[in-house]
Amino acid sequence: MSRPKVKKCILAYSGGLDTSVIVPWLRNNYDCEVICFTADLGQAEELTGLEAKAIASGASKCYIEDLRLEFLTDYVFPTLRAGATYEHKYLLGTSFARPLIAKRMVEVAEMEGADAVAHGATGKGNDQVRFELTVMALNPRLRIIAPWREWEIRSRKDALDYAAEYHVPVAATEKSIYSRDRNLWHLSHEGGHLENPWLEPEEAMYQISTAPENAPDTPEYLEIDFRQGTPVRVNGVAHGPIGILETLNEIGGRHGIGRVDLVENRLVGIKSHGVYETPGGTLLYLAHQAIEELVLDRETQHYKQQVALKYADLVYNGQWFTPLRSALDGFVEVTQQNVTGRARLKLYKG
Repeated sequence: MSRPKVKKCILAYSGGLDTSVIVPWLRNNYDCEVICFTADLGQAEELTGLEAKAIASGASKCYIEDLRLEFLTDYVFPTLRAGATYEHKYLLGTSFARPLIAKRMVEVAEMEGADAVAHGATGKGNDQVRFELTVMALNPRLRIIAPWREWEIRSRKDALDYAAEYHVPVAATEKSIYSRDRNLWHLSHEGGHLENPWLEPEEAMYQISTAPENAPDTPEYLEIDFRQGTPVRVNGVAHGPIGILETLNEIGGRHGIGRVDLVENRLVGIKSHGVYETPGGTLLYLAHQAIEELVLDRETQHYKQQVALKYADLVYNGQWFTPLRSALDGFVEVTQQNVTGRARLKLYKG
């Protein structure tokens, strides 16, 4: 197939097999310079050595940026203040990470004089839409390349063969049967045994939370302070946003808090069985809601529940950079003026 001319492309790069193979594939099929971009959002994957790996795969350079604070302050906490959850359960951990990654990619593209961006999202998931809507909202002149919708690679073996052919360094470790996404807010699991929703998720799958039946036999009390809807302290200590999440993930995970098992409706029209671990986020949502119950009048509290549903849909569907979400933020801002105080939680076996 004949492809349009591209001079320079910014690739959303994780260092995994797919994005590693995309580097030479872009060079071979678009004859363009490839610059990799990696956002550190608190994922557990090793970021050390990623730049060297990108260069070895054929990239001309690699940006690795710590966006954890911006992630929490500008994406996670506004969604928390809105009280938004998707289909009553999902706390949107992957959903609001994608617009931030794509926004920064656009900024790097403009800085580097690139004319295209690329991502490794497949053609059957939500992430392709989240990446691409953000790019189109912020710079519609950039061409978007989605290799999974173009290339002949159909399996992990195909990708490994392609990597070998073009001398791409890939780890020889056994790939997990699960597809995972991790950041400071959550850890998601899809695929593997979860493809059959009748099967109970295996305990070995979980990574950041203890099974409730294995949690401590002694309850633990926890206090979280909010200022105008934003968390500021845990047990009286002002940790800062990153410290708050790390502390609450550790405490909540220890007590088996925040496991969600959900068959959700993807925006592309298929159902997906996902299991999410969001210990710290779950504690924040419960504490925030507890203070709102005390300070919001009935009409505002009830209407805010309707706004939260719409807000969750916008975030899930990748419509972060829209006038409507900004307008809903204006409503939420007013509702949060008196959401200042301390919530006390008792944690015991989930």
